[in-house]
Amino acid sequence: MSKTNESLMQRRTAAVPRGVGQIHPIFAESAKNATVTDVEGREFIDFAGGIAVLNTGHLHPKVIAAVQQQLSKLTHTCFQVLAYEPYVELCEKINARVPGDFAKKTLLVTTGSEAVENAVKIARAATGRAGVIAFTGGYHGRTMMTLSLTGKVNPYSAGMGLMPGGVFRAQYPCELHGVSVDDAIASIERVFKNDAEPRDIAAIIIEPVQGEGGFYVAPKAFMQRLRALCDQHGILLIADEVQTGAGRTGTFFAMQQMGVAADLTTFAKSIAGGFPLAGVCGKAEYMDAIAPGGLGGTYAGSPIACAAALAVMEVFEEEQLLERCKEVGERLVTGLKAIQAKHKSIGEVRALGAMIAMELCEDGDLHKPNAALTGQIVAKARDKGLILLSCGTYGNVLRVLVPLTAEDVLLDKGLAIIAECFDELV
Repeated sequence: MSKTNESLMQRRTAAVPRGVGQIHPIFAESAKNATVTDVEGREFIDFAGGIAVLNTGHLHPKVIAAVQQQLSKLTHTCFQVLAYEPYVELCEKINARVPGDFAKKTLLVTTGSEAVENAVKIARAATGRAGVIAFTGGYHGRTMMTLSLTGKVNPYSAGMGLMPGGVFRAQYPCELHGVSVDDAIASIERVFKNDAEPRDIAAIIIEPVQGEGGFYVAPKAFMQRLRALCDQHGILLIADEVQTGAGRTGTFFAMQQMGVAADLTTFAKSIAGGFPLAGVCGKAEYMDAIAPGGLGGTYAGSPIACAAALAVMEVFEEEQLLERCKEVGERLVTGLKAIQAKHKSIGEVRALGAMIAMELCEDGDLHKPNAALTGQIVAKARDKGLILLSCGTYGNVLRVLVPLTAEDVLLDKGLAIIAECFDELV
C-alpha cells in the first residue's frame, strides 16, 4: 500500500508524544533548493526553510559534496578525545566573522539551546555572578535554563512548573506596541532597583531580531544604550543570533547592523545548511574562563556538521548570498506591502534583510491581534502549495524564512499564493 500523509499521521500519533507539535500534516519525501515534495508526490514552495535553517537551500550541491567527502574520512571521534581540523578551521572563520574588535574564541556544540546554555555558563564563570536578564517575547530554547530565558510560557513550559531561578525579565523595545527605547532601558533599571543588584547579574541576553516573538527588530539606539549599560556594570552582553545568524538579515550576523558588539554570540540553525551545529563565539578572555572539561559534548561540533558549515561559508562568498538576501527581502517586502494596501487586516509588514513578517489584526487595530486569520492563512496557503509559519506572542504574525537561493519566479509564485489567500479569506 502506498504511503499517504494521513496514514503516516496516524502512525505518528500512535508513536510520538503529543508534545512534539507539527504545524503542517505533511510528510516530506524529498526536497531541492526552495521546494519540498511530500510522500504523495505533491510539491510545495518552502517559505519556512526548516525554521531559518536552510538559508543555502535544501541539498545545496556544494554542501552535500563536502559532507560526502567527509563521510569517506571519518564521522566521529569526539573532539575532546581526538581533534580534527574542520572544527578548528570553522572556529577560525567564525572568529573572523563575529563583530567585535577583540581576540575571540569559539565553542562548537549541537543545538541552539545548547549554545545558549553554554553562553550562560561562560558568563557566570567569567563574572562570578549568577543572574541573567532576558526580554519579553524572547525565545532562547526548550531546555530548562533556556525555558527560564524564553518569554513565553504556553506552550513551551506550560504544565512543567517553575523553571530555574535567577532570571529577570525586561521589556523588549517595540514602538509598534508602545514600548520605547526609554521604556525598555527603564525596565532594566527597575530590575536593578526591585529584584537584583547589577553586581549580581552575569549577563543580559537579547535577540537582535526576535524570532518566535514576532520578528521585531531591536532599535540600533537601544542596542547601543544596552552596551553602555553592560559596560557600566560589568555585565556581559549575549547576542542570541541562532535565528538571525548565517546571513538571514543581510549581514552574516545581525549585530553587524547594530553599531556595537556583544561579548558572547550564539549561533546555530543555518550555519551548517541543515546539519546539526551550533556554537558560542566571544571574547577570548571570557571564553577561557572555564577550565578544561567544563565545555564540550560527545557530538559537539561533529566532523560532518563542520564540513557542511565550511561549505556554507564558501557558498555565501561564491554566490554573494548577502547581496542576494537583500534582493530577496526587497522583492518580498514590496510584494507583501502591495497585499497590505488591499487588506486592513495586515497591520504591518516588517523585515531586516530576508527575515520578514506580517502582523495581522482585526480591522486595522494593532491592539486586536488576529491569530484566527493567521492560522487560516497558513492552512489555505498550504492547500495552494505554499508552506508558511506563524509566530508572535499572540500567534498573529506570519513569518517568511525562504532560502536565500530561491529563484525570483518561485518568490513571485509564493507572493501570488499569499495574495490569493487574503483575497479569499478577508
